[in-house]
Amino acid sequence: MARKEIVERIERLKRRKNAIIFAHNYARPEVVDIADVVGGSSTLIMAARETSADMIIVGGVDFMAETVAILNPDKKVILPDRSAICPMAQQLLKRDLRKAKRENPDAEILLYMNTYAETKALADCICTSDNAVHISENMDGGSPLLFGPDRGLVYYVSKRTTKRIIPVPEYGFCPVHCQIALEDILTAKEAHPGVKVVGHPECTPAVQDQMDYIGSTSEIVKYCRDSEDTEFLVAAEVGLLHMLKKVAKEKTFHIISNTTVCPMLKIPTLMKIEEALDREKYRITVPKEIAAKARAPIERMLELAPRAI
Repeated sequence: MARKEIVERIERLKRRKNAIIFAHNYARPEVVDIADVVGGSSTLIMAARETSADMIIVGGVDFMAETVAILNPDKKVILPDRSAICPMAQQLLKRDLRKAKRENPDAEILLYMNTYAETKALADCICTSDNAVHISENMDGGSPLLFGPDRGLVYYVSKRTTKRIIPVPEYGFCPVHCQIALEDILTAKEAHPGVKVVGHPECTPAVQDQMDYIGSTSEIVKYCRDSEDTEFLVAAEVGLLHMLKKVAKEKTFHIISNTTVCPMLKIPTLMKIEEALDREKYRITVPKEIAAKARAPIERMLELAPRAI
């Protein structure tokens, strides 16, 4: 089936089933181009809370679909391929978080959105990369924060907050962003002198220290779009280039590492999106008790940082 025919069928199925398609900024370009909502976690969460659709197709990974299902228990939330898992989310299990809490009973638990529902259910608050600093500063009292699972984001927040941050696990990481090495960024800066470096806080501390601007995927897109600069070095997953070129066609972007590809976010394809709409699989549900507990820290996040990027 030709691409045009697949897209037309997707549009017909969406209308017939009152469905909406979400896509992460790192998704395949053809998925981004047909999605109704494209963005990072904050954008997708706000859209999930506001949509009147009966069915939500999540062109992303498992924890994203789980989060959408937590916020929409009465809607059909579909992940086109169950093998689209997040290796970072797998690094923090509830048993590990409970152990860390026993060892730090006075600490509050702040978790990155990139976690599973049963782990979120133990948190006091959730954050995304674009609101992590604001959330950490505005949580109650002077309690230390158990914060995970990404060590890069922990480093980023620790440099910008007065709170004491305890990473959990100690060395959690994004396998994709951690591929960007210090020598990669130094080589890129040498090849493009004077060009600003923008990147994601999941990168390693050494790489972050070389950046001119650090932000979430949506923040990076907005920054580059609005900046007077016309050329950028990008320290992020390669899929972000598609969105950057869509919103700033006249500007030049150099990806720092061409190997920085998230294979999991590339699993959803146009054909899988079409099949998900047609067959309504795979439906993602979260047990009611876990969903209720996990919804509370998400709602707290939205109270502390209601603005979406």
